[in-house]
Amino acid sequence: MDNLTFRYSILLLEGMKVTPQSGYIAFIFLLIAYIYIMLCNILILIQILTEKSLHQPMYLLYCNLTLNDVIGTTVLVPRLLKDFLTDPSARYITYVECVFQAYFIHLNGTTSHTILMIMAFDRYVAICNPLRYSTIMTSEMVVKLSAGAWGVALVLVGILLSLTIRLSHCRSVIQNHVCDNASLFKLSCENVMINNVYGLTFTVVLLVFSIGSVMLTYLRIAIVCFKSKNKKTNRKAFKTVTTHLTLYLLMMVSGFVVIFLHRFSEYADNRRILNVIFNVVPPGLNPIIYGLQAKDIRQSILKRLKNKLSGM
Repeated sequence: MDNLTFRYSILLLEGMKVTPQSGYIAFIFLLIAYIYIMLCNILILIQILTEKSLHQPMYLLYCNLTLNDVIGTTVLVPRLLKDFLTDPSARYITYVECVFQAYFIHLNGTTSHTILMIMAFDRYVAICNPLRYSTIMTSEMVVKLSAGAWGVALVLVGILLSLTIRLSHCRSVIQNHVCDNASLFKLSCENVMINNVYGLTFTVVLLVFSIGSVMLTYLRIAIVCFKSKNKKTNRKAFKTVTTHLTLYLLMMVSGFVVIFLHRFSEYADNRRILNVIFNVVPPGLNPIIYGLQAKDIRQSILKRLKNKLSGM
């Protein structure tokens, strides 16, 4: 069994099927997108952490999302950039590297849900219990919520990948442009029923909790706003809720489209292209939709830039 398990320590990635000319164009666009995503997210992250006036629960919880976007993009994009410049027959990756990439890709997707769930809870408390907001959303609560969002994802994805790496593998080609759990256990000639059952259960439970909690949270917020006669408060609540829901819907739509196309092998190339787009677009839009739209963050960044320019 041990000999079979490590029969192929070097794997071949099928990668994106593009011509050399289109590969160079894709490389340039993806590189620009990567630099933009990293600069925007890191800028907002640093701004929130260094500016005391932004040390509010809403913004501190948002730091989890920016950090997750940075990790997810870094795990995926540099490898794709390298593959665009590499001959398809030489796109090799070690089994260990493939497992690490798969782990962080699934971690990124899972924490996207758990982080938006705790952000929804924060908005619920702020709008439905404004007088108790400061007593509920303490620094300790922010730390607990953040740790819970990451901890749950770390454990669930750890189990997911542990069930896969226990398998022997008799194939050496990853039939995908990136390493993920399904691509890894498809390398095995053993029975992978337990992998499929856990993977399906994991996905269903995550989506049920994610969609259920967000729907209930915003339904409650909508009821409170409907009963309230304070137009200013309702307008502010609507703006923050709309921003959060935009992020959530963007994530859900992108995820469901890729999952749906997984069921049709004839659309494999389209699925890979859309998968790359959906892994780049949300992290690029999140800083604009949530970060820069927030008045406090925007003014803080503009103030810092103005001070730097005046000091030159």
